[in-house]
Amino acid sequence: MITLTTYKWVPDFAQPLMRAFRVRWALEEAGIPYAVRHVALGEEQHSPAHLARQPFGQAPAIEDNDLTLHESGAIALYIAEKSEALMPKDRIGRERATAWVFSALNSIEPFVQELGSIIFFHKDAAWAKERRPQVEHFVHLRFGQLANALCDKDHLEGRFTVGDLMMSDVLRIIDSTGIINEYPTLKAYKARCESRPAFQRAMQAQLEQFAAAA
Repeated sequence: MITLTTYKWVPDFAQPLMRAFRVRWALEEAGIPYAVRHVALGEEQHSPAHLARQPFGQAPAIEDNDLTLHESGAIALYIAEKSEALMPKDRIGRERATAWVFSALNSIEPFVQELGSIIFFHKDAAWAKERRPQVEHFVHLRFGQLANALCDKDHLEGRFTVGDLMMSDVLRIIDSTGIINEYPTLKAYKARCESRPAFQRAMQAQLEQFAAAA
């Protein structure tokens, strides 16, 4: 059985947004049972045992028999390889789905994450107030490009894949800004992804974990 390692506690605003959620969602989509190991922030997070799983002391990480793997994108692709629900069988479909995972992590998330960091941690800092318009400009640029690529399709490649899982999860990071409301195509796309039963199961499990630890 796959064991997912995630944090035992994070602040309330971060609970639904942790990257470990991507792993839970992928496992739910693939129908793969899993166990969860909790690591406390601080000393345990930087313990030799956890660093052997995640070299940077972060989360998530997984263990599956003799494999230990870190980074949410790598883990999502590993899980996707086990299920046609996330990864098409044909070569072109597989490569396209994989490309969208990298697009989510490299073309969209850096700007979204930077804006999220400003909002959640630095919004009152003078440098953040100066930087925020620039970051929002790049977010709008990328959202517009993504909306054009999606066009009138329900999903990025016409059917749900691991690329959609990763992309829609990245879009959730800045829900509080309402920026996505300016892009009806993306708003509807994200809502479709979030309405999936596997998303709902994963989110329930994620939030119940923190409620139990409170």
